[in-house]
Amino acid sequence: MRNQSAVSIQAGRRASLNIKELWSYRELFLFFAWRDIKVRYKQTALGAGWAILQPFLATGVFTLFFNRVAGISSGSATIPYPVFAYLGLMYWNCFSGSLSTVSNSLVSAQGLITKIYFPRLIPPLAAVALSVVDFFFAGVAFIAILIAFKVQPDILGLLMILPSLVLIVLGAFGLGVFFAALNVKYRDVRSALPFITQILLFVTPVIYPISLIPERFRIYAYLNPAAGAISAVRAAFFDQPINWAGFGLSVLGAVIMIVFGLWYFRRTEKNFVDVI
Repeated sequence: MRNQSAVSIQAGRRASLNIKELWSYRELFLFFAWRDIKVRYKQTALGAGWAILQPFLATGVFTLFFNRVAGISSGSATIPYPVFAYLGLMYWNCFSGSLSTVSNSLVSAQGLITKIYFPRLIPPLAAVALSVVDFFFAGVAFIAILIAFKVQPDILGLLMILPSLVLIVLGAFGLGVFFAALNVKYRDVRSALPFITQILLFVTPVIYPISLIPERFRIYAYLNPAAGAISAVRAAFFDQPINWAGFGLSVLGAVIMIVFGLWYFRRTEKNFVDVI
């Protein structure tokens, strides 16, 4: 890794979105990503088991209260609700986890930001790595759930795992990088973010099928990248038709979030050192 300590900060410097520069700092990206992963699992009794336990317990709660008590189903008699809910929660936890870590990444790295220069996008980019690692740990448990409920996924479902994950991560990064820049100046973001995430959970078809949303409002729901990703991978997994138009709207929503998030980030990053 290049000698970061030899590079002094320039208070008025405004770095552009330079892919070549980001690549030259790739070892610093790996350092941040590995640090976050170690901090997450260090000195924990369950370690990576938390990535499995959280969606597993949430699936049990939602199955009990929303499926059994409230009567919300998976939308098909052939799809067991626990499988339906766990799959949605796998992706939702990746989205919400990425949003949280990206939003707090600059504040967490303020010691380095105030001392040396490096591309300020490195911490937000590295912050998504932890949620992706958690996702794949949760995926191991999902295989066991499929076997337990004797559900055989369609081949298209397997092919949609990564595209849906990429869409989830891009949407979370775009929204998160906006909150990260905002969080530097207004620490209220850290307190408000759990509330925002909780609202997003219930307006996103995670624990209910998107068919429950009235058709006239569904176009707005699909602008949420998490909605398109979760609905598409579920449909593909359970051999149902995918709403490609809706998936396309979710891609558009992710692009809008990234463009706006990066624009605001670049607009404010020259002041990070002064206000962080």
